[in-house]
Amino acid sequence: MKKINKIIKLLEKEYPDALCSLNYKDTLQLLIATQLSAQCTDARVNMVTPELFKKYPDAKAFANAKTEDVEEAIKSTGFYHNKAKNIIACCKKICEEHNGKVPDTMEELTALPGVGRKTANLVLGDAFGKPAVVVDTHCIRITNLIGLTNNKEPEKIEKDLREILPPDKSNDFCHRMVLHGRAVCVARRPKCDKCVIKELCDYGSKQ
Repeated sequence: MKKINKIIKLLEKEYPDALCSLNYKDTLQLLIATQLSAQCTDARVNMVTPELFKKYPDAKAFANAKTEDVEEAIKSTGFYHNKAKNIIACCKKICEEHNGKVPDTMEELTALPGVGRKTANLVLGDAFGKPAVVVDTHCIRITNLIGLTNNKEPEKIEKDLREILPPDKSNDFCHRMVLHGRAVCVARRPKCDKCVIKELCDYGSKQ
């Protein structure tokens, strides 16, 4: 536990603003933006969502949307056929089973079309303020390099991190993994000489 607490403190100092890089104004917008971010950059999603959310301001509007119209609006995010189909089906279920409001439990969120644990955790942590562990590609790679987990499967990594991360720090820790992955611990060319947690990292300490 001493190791993880030191890592958390160093990352908090290095990245004081641990915020989600997706732009959103409410819980539904965060849910949909996160679905759109699959295999797509957050920057690209942020270019698409202002017009999308203007056209479809709530779950009912998305539920009643034509698939081809949503596809056209989100085309540049990639995999738009699947994403459009899932977003519409997801919003239909939210309207039919949750009175148009995004639910706030892992079980209910992952029962929605197109919503996996990563998306559910992000919504639970950022929108509802609940302890969450968002395991994205940055988190998978960096936590393995540090030595916090030996697993490659997101669900197993989530379990490993939940066992060592203080619940009130877990959500921000995952955001900082993303920031650190973009700025320093870059895939295939980590800048270990510039890393604030180098001495606490299994990989970095050997460089």
